[in-house]
Amino acid sequence: MNQQKICFIMCSNDEFQARECQLYIEQLIVPEKYEVELLTVTDAESMTSGYNEAMNASDAKYKVYMHHDVLILKPDFLCAMLELFQKHPKIGMFGVVGNESIADDGGMWSDGTWRRTGEILIDRVTERDYSFFARAEGEYSEVITLDGLLMVTQYDVPWRDDLFRGWDYYDASQSVEFWKAGYKVVVPYMDMPWCLHENDVLNMANYNTWRDVFVKEYEVYYKKWMEEHPSKLCKPEK
Repeated sequence: MNQQKICFIMCSNDEFQARECQLYIEQLIVPEKYEVELLTVTDAESMTSGYNEAMNASDAKYKVYMHHDVLILKPDFLCAMLELFQKHPKIGMFGVVGNESIADDGGMWSDGTWRRTGEILIDRVTERDYSFFARAEGEYSEVITLDGLLMVTQYDVPWRDDLFRGWDYYDASQSVEFWKAGYKVVVPYMDMPWCLHENDVLNMANYNTWRDVFVKEYEVYYKKWMEEHPSKLCKPEK
């Protein structure tokens, strides 16, 4: 494992979006003595299989899994990443949007309760939105799941390609897998959005299928997490 290497990983079927994403990565400040690589999987059968393929192909300690339509706006993103991870070795993974609790049916927002933390700029077809959910209290807020638009790790945990063979709930699954492995999953403090998500069209055709798989596999774990973090359940409705 190369302790001074950072690998950006994405699954992409759109060359233009992948290239735009790469251009923003190339503008980031690279800390001294560190190197950066980018792996793009273009023929992935699922998000989990593509991420496993890239994870196993890279010897980088630090890996940034991201959608090809995400643009990193924070120039010192890598410096902030290293500072967080090196100061807190129990943090296994962080992202910019996460859930502090999960609805009984496994949904991230299905019961209308305020459960999310973090912030993101979203570029839609007709307008640009600033989605502010909640700001971390202190250096970071612990969450049970991260949104898959950006997931940054300092340890390798296999993605469950045996269970999630599509494009939904892979992020929730991986978040719980990190927690099961004894690591914290967090959203760091941000005084402004670190990323822009150019997410125009959502394909939710198979969402409920993979939600059912998630509930069957992880319900006991995420309910245990919420029992151990009761303060996370006291969020006002948005």
